[in-house]
Amino acid sequence: MRNVLLGPPVKRIFSPIVEGADHVPAKGGAILAANHLSFADWVFMPLALDRRITFVAKSDYFTGEGVKGWAQRRFFAGTGQVPIDRSGGRASEGALRAGMKVLARGDLFGIFPEGTRSHDGRLYKGRTGVARMALEAQVPVIPVAVIGTDAIAPPGKLLSKVMSPTVRFGTPLDFSRYEGMSGDRFILRSVTDEIMYAIMELSGQEYVDMYAPTAKELAAKQAKQDEADEVSPQA
Repeated sequence: MRNVLLGPPVKRIFSPIVEGADHVPAKGGAILAANHLSFADWVFMPLALDRRITFVAKSDYFTGEGVKGWAQRRFFAGTGQVPIDRSGGRASEGALRAGMKVLARGDLFGIFPEGTRSHDGRLYKGRTGVARMALEAQVPVIPVAVIGTDAIAPPGKLLSKVMSPTVRFGTPLDFSRYEGMSGDRFILRSVTDEIMYAIMELSGQEYVDMYAPTAKELAAKQAKQDEADEVSPQA
């Protein structure tokens, strides 16, 4: 997918800009923690490196039927993603197990700490799973900012605009000072916040100290209220 089917035409069409790739180790396990603006992040991040990046994706992407299902399976498997079952509220545990296996092999594991795509381009509070994984696997965390993908493929659209996105890798973060403290929720929050701050500096996004799904729900409620106010009879 990267070297033959997907990579060459995508690079030729979009000419992605890669910065700081030398911050990613040539070998050994590491976590790539990135902001998440579009499904296209899964395409441009792996193209920025010679090493394979493994992500997790909901299992629904791997169970579709027909031509569309086959194409979807090939895309997600080919772009380095492994399925997890997100039902029953166990998605974080599944992602953690999958990530630990990848890191134990000495490979790169990609994760979006926000847990879902940003609906408005801002950077939201990170989930602590990334911190727990870093402390338990004892690997560095490389902050990553993917910029421009929300213009290329905004939510609900496969392609909206052809432009050059930027994939920017930051200096690796070393959390070895917290070794053996992966069970301390205050340490996990501190580590996660440090990671999110590094991503914010790289991306230039406005940071919101709220989980993305909560913010999205509040925005939807506000939009519904605004619509009701517009159509309601005026006194």
